[in-house]
Amino acid sequence: MTRSISKVAKELDINVETVRFYERRGLILQPTKPEVGYRHYPDDTVSRIRFIKRAQVLGFTLDEIANLLSLNDHPCGQVQELAEYKLSTVKEKMADLKRLESALMELLTQCNSNDDDSYCPIIDSLQP
Repeated sequence: MTRSISKVAKELDINVETVRFYERRGLILQPTKPEVGYRHYPDDTVSRIRFIKRAQVLGFTLDEIANLLSLNDHPCGQVQELAEYKLSTVKEKMADLKRLESALMELLTQCNSNDDDSYCPIIDSLQP
């Protein structure tokens, strides 16, 4: 089955410009334009866009997604290596967020016990 760009966009709940952007980035192939009518996108292109959107939801950048797509014909070990790297960056971000959460909780505790309206522990902590 093939469909026009507007039907692809509607089916995937994305903007037509998103499809065009993916074409410009080389993530999907632009179908050849017939002499009469519109370009028609095959099922494999729609599946590829679904893959791209799902990978974005999981936190992969478009560059990382392009790399994943290029590894499609490569050994699983290379894909696993990329996934392990992504996992390590996610864990680092989570650790950073935990530290931020802890610091904010401490500052809010200080604010709750502060009786001096002219002094703010949060503002004080941000000053050099």
